[in-house]
Amino acid sequence: MKVYSHERLERLAAERGMPAEYLHELRVVSSVLPFKVNQYVVDELVDWSAVPDDPIFRLTFPHRDMLPPDMFETLSALHLAAASPGVIRKAARAAHALLNPNPGAQVDANVPVHEGSPLAGVQHKYAETVLVFPSQGQTCHSYCGYCFRWSQFVGNADIRQAAGDVSRVVSYLAASPSVTDVLFTGGDPMIMSATVLDRWVTPLLAPELEHVRTIRFGTKALSYWPARFTTDQDADDMLRLFDRIVAGGRHVAVMAHFSHVRELEHPEVGEAIRRIRATGAVIRAQAPVIAHVNDRAEDWSAMWQRLVELGVVPYYMFVERDTGARNYFGVPLTRALQIYTDSVRGVSGLARSARGPVMSAAPGKVLIDAVTDIGGTEVFSLRLLQARDARQVGRQFFAHHDPAAEWFDDLRPALGSWWPR
Repeated sequence: MKVYSHERLERLAAERGMPAEYLHELRVVSSVLPFKVNQYVVDELVDWSAVPDDPIFRLTFPHRDMLPPDMFETLSALHLAAASPGVIRKAARAAHALLNPNPGAQVDANVPVHEGSPLAGVQHKYAETVLVFPSQGQTCHSYCGYCFRWSQFVGNADIRQAAGDVSRVVSYLAASPSVTDVLFTGGDPMIMSATVLDRWVTPLLAPELEHVRTIRFGTKALSYWPARFTTDQDADDMLRLFDRIVAGGRHVAVMAHFSHVRELEHPEVGEAIRRIRATGAVIRAQAPVIAHVNDRAEDWSAMWQRLVELGVVPYYMFVERDTGARNYFGVPLTRALQIYTDSVRGVSGLARSARGPVMSAAPGKVLIDAVTDIGGTEVFSLRLLQARDARQVGRQFFAHHDPAAEWFDDLRPALGSWWPR
């Protein structure tokens, strides 16, 4: 797999005819946020005749508006002055802190304490589900510019999450009988070899962890590197691992990240999906609605329809989180709701399994049900699909309708409504 990042990404853009002004912007933005593409993305997904407006190009290549204007100008001046790499890295680290690297209280509230110390590389926000960040899986085959986990990829250990010891994870799970689901995430666990992933998974199948019924794998590999499940050297070994989990009585959930219908058009994607499903695993698809990439209802209707045809379950339409390049990719909540509503109107009931638009905020997963008028006050009707406090699951609440709001923290309670904390 040939990959392009940093100077190689700039050379690739130059070879594809991008102008000098863009190459400077690429250098500036990629010195703060992470960018990496592989040959499959470059050759099979990006439509170079439509660049720079091609949605996959917008998804994977830098744009100056991914940084706030003052941040861009500060870093641009350093690059133009040929500042040393150390000076640029220092400025980039300062920028990282301003871009909300771990949103939704991920570190402050989600990292559990086990046997007297924080369990690094683990998050436990909801009673039933534990997230594990294997240290060997904290990269991806390619990066999405909007990724809310960008802080995993910028080489800053102070904001990176990684678990290095599976035995501590097992010990914590054994002491947590409420946990039914373990999600391997990152990064992308499918970046690891089947042998390494096996070392993380097999201990979870022990009899003392019988309460763990589902093993989830969060991955973008089906979009960015479907060969992971077809022709990679250990593709068969990976599928045999899925087989073994299923044969052991556990459920395998592949949480696939599809952002645009074009990611589903290559025949190798269909073959990869077929092979995964043959193991007994279920594939569920999710992504945020994001400007410049998939902010039209027809984008989602086409994608959901194709997913159903391939045997994949549409799962979530998320709202872009308040981190990283949100000022470039963010969509107002009112517009996100309209996109979702128009999207489900264009598909059959089988594709309407997708829930959205949903904000993964600090209190939980907040669903935007509607914009409605109550007694002359226009409000967002909201509901908690999942909650840090399980007693709040399903609870409805109301916020003043703000057409400019893009995130939960932009909202204010309306009509004296209860508000999740």
